[in-house]
Formats: sequence, structure tokens, C-alpha cells
Amino acid sequence: MAASSTAESLVELRNLTFGYGERVILDDISLSVPRGKVTALMGASGGGKTTILRLIGGQNKAQSGQLLFDGQDVTPMDQTQIYAARRRMGMLFQFGALFADLSVFENVAFPLREHTDLPEALIRDIVLMKLNAVGLRGARDLMPSEVSGGMARRIALARAIALDPELVMYDEPFSGLDPISLGTAARLIRQLNDSMGLTSIFVSHELEQTFAISDHVIILANGKIATQGTPEQVRQSTDPLVYQYVNALSDGPVRFHYPGPSFEEDLGLGSAAVQRPSRSGARS
Repeated sequence: MAASSTAESLVELRNLTFGYGERVILDDISLSVPRGKVTALMGASGGGKTTILRLIGGQNKAQSGQLLFDGQDVTPMDQTQIYAARRRMGMLFQFGALFADLSVFENVAFPLREHTDLPEALIRDIVLMKLNAVGLRGARDLMPSEVSGGMARRIALARAIALDPELVMYDEPFSGLDPISLGTAARLIRQLNDSMGLTSIFVSHELEQTFAISDHVIILANGKIATQGTPEQVRQSTDPLVYQYVNALSDGPVRFHYPGPSFEEDLGLGSAAVQRPSRSGARS
């Protein structure tokens, strides 16, 4: 592995293939997640975006190829090695996944208590700092049932950065949010990435905000990479599928109509012309 490649990319997929049984999800793909940048994974549902996050975290194992995290292949790691790698990662799950029976403060404190031996006074300071970073220090004593969906995502983000990870992964962080909460979440991803020196990778279907905050965009389709580059490079792609996706067109390589026989065949008309009765021949 070239040293320059390791220095430039925190995560690399090299000729990686993964699937479930006979169904191939990722087919011999190679991509890099630039260190210190915000990378977006986009594409149609079921295209393997969340699967890539699970492969990085070691929940799934590649069937062939390599998945490198800071130069180390995650695939052959044992449980101890995987846990050590995960401590360098933060994960924001879709809809937050907060512990319902723990307060906001206790949710953010959980990874600190689980993975460190820090004294309680220091844990308190760290939790308040992380909550302050997402604008919710004043909500520390609330329960998850007492906060909005947007606030829950921000609390989950504070929990994801509690251990000062190098990589933060977000699984559809904008899903179901109102425009104000969506804009806030997008700005936080960008601001925290830059202020904390993180590398961020997130799955999204929201074009406008995603293109606004991303340095690098990867669009997956049919188990392959359809295109990747800066947001502007992706917008200018001439690939028909990418053009359809970026411009939100209902028809294109991804068809509006599910494949099937022609409408005439389904109606039993075959290729015969449809004969309309004349008004003069209609009954009075």
C-alpha cells in the first residue's frame, strides 16, 4: 500500500464485493474517503450505501477485496481489533437511536462510561462540552420523549463525538426533518468536521443540502460507482443515470413503469388497432 494513499484517505475500498446469498450488493467497487473531508454516499434505495457504513464498522465482512481504515484491512480483524477500530469511529444512526430510559445527559455520557475510566467530574465536563457544540446543553436533563426529532439527532451527534473519533458516519441524517432542523443538521456536520478535524461520511437522498456541505460525492448504482467527484463535477456528469438522479427525473435508466407486457397485451388487444364505436351507431 502506497504511503501517499494512506495519508490522503482515511477509508479505502479496493475491489470489494459484498452480497447476501445470490444477491450482489457491491460488485468489485473501489473508492476512497478523503481524510479531513465530508463525503456523501448517494444513489437509489437498496444501492449499498448503508452497507458500506456497516462494512467500515465491521458489522458486515467483505466477500472479496479489501476495506482499509487508516491503512488497516478491517475484514480479517478479530473482535478485539474491531472494537479498537470502532473506538476511533462515531456513528449517527437514522432517527438518532437514543436510549429511551436515559436522560439526554446520560445518553451522551454512555460511551464515555462504557469505554473509558475517566472520573465523573471529567465525564460531566465532556458531556456538557459536546452538548454545547450541538446547541443543547440546556436540554441535558430532558428525556428523549421530551425532545423533537431534530433535537434527538443533535443529541445523537453529541453522543457520536463524545470519544473524539477520527471518523464520523451518518446514516440518512436528514430523513424526516423539517427545513429548519434539516439546515441545522447540515451545518453541524460541516462545522464539526472542520472544527474538530474529523473525516465525515454520510448517506443522504437530500440533494440541495448534501451538495452544499460535501467535498466529495459518490453515487452508487447497480452495485457499481456511477460517478464520484466534487458536487459540481457530479452535477455536470453526462451519465444518464446520474443525470436522472441529480435532476430528480421520474423516468430514465430507472424506469417509472415496472417491467412487464405492453398495456395493449395486458388488455388482450394484441397488436390489433382499437376500434371505437361511432356515435351514430350508439343506442339511443
